[in-house]
Amino acid sequence: MAPQDIDELPLIVIVGPTASGKTSLAIELAEKYGGEIICADSRTIYKGMDIGTAKPTAEDQARVPHWGLNLVTPDERFSAADFKRYANQKIDEVRQRGHTPFLVGGTGLYIDAIIFDYEFGTPADEVLREKLNVLSLEELYDYCDKHNVVLPENRQNKRYIIRAIELGSISNKRKHDLIDSTIIVGIATDQIILRQRIAERSEHLFEDGVVQEATKLGKIYGWKSEAMTGNIYPLVHSYLKNEVSFDEMKEKITTLDWRLAKRQLTWLKRNPYVKWVPLTEAKQYLSQLLANE
Repeated sequence: MAPQDIDELPLIVIVGPTASGKTSLAIELAEKYGGEIICADSRTIYKGMDIGTAKPTAEDQARVPHWGLNLVTPDERFSAADFKRYANQKIDEVRQRGHTPFLVGGTGLYIDAIIFDYEFGTPADEVLREKLNVLSLEELYDYCDKHNVVLPENRQNKRYIIRAIELGSISNKRKHDLIDSTIIVGIATDQIILRQRIAERSEHLFEDGVVQEATKLGKIYGWKSEAMTGNIYPLVHSYLKNEVSFDEMKEKITTLDWRLAKRQLTWLKRNPYVKWVPLTEAKQYLSQLLANE
């Protein structure tokens, strides 16, 4: 990459559903063109949740600097506002080092908070929260449907849904255009291929020891703590309680990640600024841009 003023270094944003290949692409490009990666994933922020969240491996993290991983323990809260503050600071630091920041992930709210400069400020409405707390999950789903609130990735967690409702007016507190010097690419993947990748990754989770990881985390933080109620960990808990068989657990985890991928795409597809291209074309497109910087 040619020398330039640090203020001109672009923010490269790579989005896509889980298992689309965006992380591998980002690592390859960041390694070649002097970049650092800020992970925009609401699951990989948790310490100790390495296998179940498909966190970049130690080898991958050694290839290029990664930020946004292991920020809090599974029993701690971490909001989209927290992520925005953290990520903007890291983007500035990366540019100060003369490197190109890569914002990479599938958590749409995290991504949009940065690229549309969301304003988070209003504290929670305690009266509204009390009313929502007494509703069942199905009643909360109905509320979201009636009020055009996008369900969070962890739709089984009432607190996540309630927070999504509280942030429902956020679209009125954002820029309509992207922030300056931003290039955003989405990884377009055939649904059959994506489903196959998700199934293959599910197999790798068990080979890597996700049951052992979940058991350890459950003992430390409890199965009802902040992050243990989402992702695949509740299914592992059900397996450990003999409520489902091993094969049933594997099948359900694949289905869970497939549903996650569809929700991620629903959110990301609303953004008209995303250039959706297959993985190979994304590599060529971004390589050409970065080579000319």
